[in-house]
Amino acid sequence: MSDESEPVTPPGDGAEHLLGPAEVRDLASRLGIRPTKSWGQNFVIDKGTVRRIVRVAGLDPEDVVLEVGPGLGSLTLALLPQVRHVTAVEIDPTLAAQLPVTVAEHDAHLAGRLTVLQADALRITGLPDPQPTALVANLPYNVAVPVVLHLLATVPTLEKVLVMVQLEVAERLAATPGSKVYGVPSVKAAWYADVSGAGRIGRNVFWPAPNVDSGLVRMVRSEPPATTATREQVFAVVDAAFAQRRKTLRAALGGWAGSPARAEEVLREAEVDPRARGEVLSVEDFARIAAAGRRLWETAGAHTIG
Repeated sequence: MSDESEPVTPPGDGAEHLLGPAEVRDLASRLGIRPTKSWGQNFVIDKGTVRRIVRVAGLDPEDVVLEVGPGLGSLTLALLPQVRHVTAVEIDPTLAAQLPVTVAEHDAHLAGRLTVLQADALRITGLPDPQPTALVANLPYNVAVPVVLHLLATVPTLEKVLVMVQLEVAERLAATPGSKVYGVPSVKAAWYADVSGAGRIGRNVFWPAPNVDSGLVRMVRSEPPATTATREQVFAVVDAAFAQRRKTLRAALGGWAGSPARAEEVLREAEVDPRARGEVLSVEDFARIAAAGRRLWETAGAHTIG
């Protein structure tokens, strides 16, 4: 999507209280914060970028936003006037404690719309009410894909996602079958949602500036493929197919099925060419393979594979 989208009408008074470069650095200095690579901390210092993220997210005034890795609050301050509530999950205890203070200092009347959880997003199994309807976040590069997939699996109320991630990751998430970058993240994301790229972000909007560009990824929740297989069984097929992506499916799924011959039997049952490779299959194809494996092995009286 272009960054020329119309801005969302805020439920508040529309006053802008965003952090600029000097404010971000000053706040970090006061807190004794030095961005760490281990937590993937790159703070957004450009007001235009956070405005763009909020616009592209397509938020409604009644949305409840889940933000992961709010850091010093640049995006949080842009989100709060636009939505009913923001639940921010921050792993850094110092940043988690500071965020409500920063919001109160910059836009006190919005402080009641914010809930901050000091937690690891990958360990979340539930969230306090109100339940989030949207995930909007500048995600740490090193955990972006696991975080997105975990939250889509764990938080069923999420209807839409707009995340900023490393450009390479963005391209992989949004890739379609047959693309050179199509792989495990592409298929697993497609299980949960319709996924598309939503624009490129330069590296100079961050402090410290990363050595790669970023990309925006949009997801709209959709129904998973109709299948008798479980999500875990489908994902096991996906993992096996791409673990040896240069091999044909007959060979790549040999370990999963028990042997290449058994893999071929499953593939033919699923009406998938055993000579094909995983990179040309859709999530629906993988679901058919998993379901076919389940049928064949249950018929044979063996344990379900996958």
